[in-house]
Amino acid sequence: MAKIIFWEKPGCKGNSRQKEILLASGHQLEVRDLLSEEWTEESLAQFFGERPVSEWFNITNPRIKSGELDPQQVTAADALEMMVAEPLLIVRPLMQVSNERLAGFDVEQVHNWIGLKLESVGERDPKNCPCVTSTEPAQTGA
Repeated sequence: MAKIIFWEKPGCKGNSRQKEILLASGHQLEVRDLLSEEWTEESLAQFFGERPVSEWFNITNPRIKSGELDPQQVTAADALEMMVAEPLLIVRPLMQVSNERLAGFDVEQVHNWIGLKLESVGERDPKNCPCVTSTEPAQTGA
């Protein structure tokens, strides 16, 4: 069992499902509001590790879905600056256990990190937004 600090967008159905999975897996949650946290570029960078910059973004964000912002064309420094100014760009959730941090909810990655009761995951991939239709590409960080 891990005690997880879990940053979410309040009201997000995807984050609600992710919390259900974590709780069913025996973890404790300290839930925080991703949007009201006072992020710095340094504090955010700790969640992304060596992941490609494009994976730092919530691809369901309207600016990304419309093509106004292409995460493939953004540098790490620019991404962090944008995310501090506009937290809705950040892939969700952000999670922290002790000094380890993780962005997004890839089931295999979370399971390898802290352990999940995989039977609690269900058929729908919890990193995908439940509001997305099956004809749309997979969405990260619902």
